[in-house]
Amino acid sequence: MVRTIKAGLAFAALAGAFLLQPSVHAQDSMKQDEMKHDKMQDDKVMHEAKAKTLETGKFHGKVHATSGRATIYQEADGKVVLRLTNFKTSNGPDVHVILVATVDAMDDANFLKDNTEKVELGKLKGNEGDQNYEIPAGTDLTKFRTVSIYCERFNANFGAAPLEKF
Repeated sequence: MVRTIKAGLAFAALAGAFLLQPSVHAQDSMKQDEMKHDKMQDDKVMHEAKAKTLETGKFHGKVHATSGRATIYQEADGKVVLRLTNFKTSNGPDVHVILVATVDAMDDANFLKDNTEKVELGKLKGNEGDQNYEIPAGTDLTKFRTVSIYCERFNANFGAAPLEKF
């Protein structure tokens, strides 16, 4: 009987050692992931430190809840980029990111009449999250004052961010 108890205790100790070992590896893995995340944040800060902030604005939307920030950066190589951060809007078909030659774009206005100038930056990459769009060289940012999330199929403005100098 004593022999059975000793064997049971030895087995329990051995099983406990194996069960604890993966959590140590999981903690190491979590530390490595944290370090990678910190490095990515540092790289992002370094990238943004090299880029000059030109203009920024907050999204608004009534019919389609749209939120987040639109910021235009000029990178060290001269390239101009629109960055959407903390961005969120509705799903929709054929949704695009455009610059519009207006001070603001109201949700209920058909602001894309034939005479309203616009610059197409591309299809919306996702309805949530940070994303970048290259602005064509030579775009006059003093004329194009608003970023719009626009559904071409339904001629609907999902949201707009009026831009201001930073």
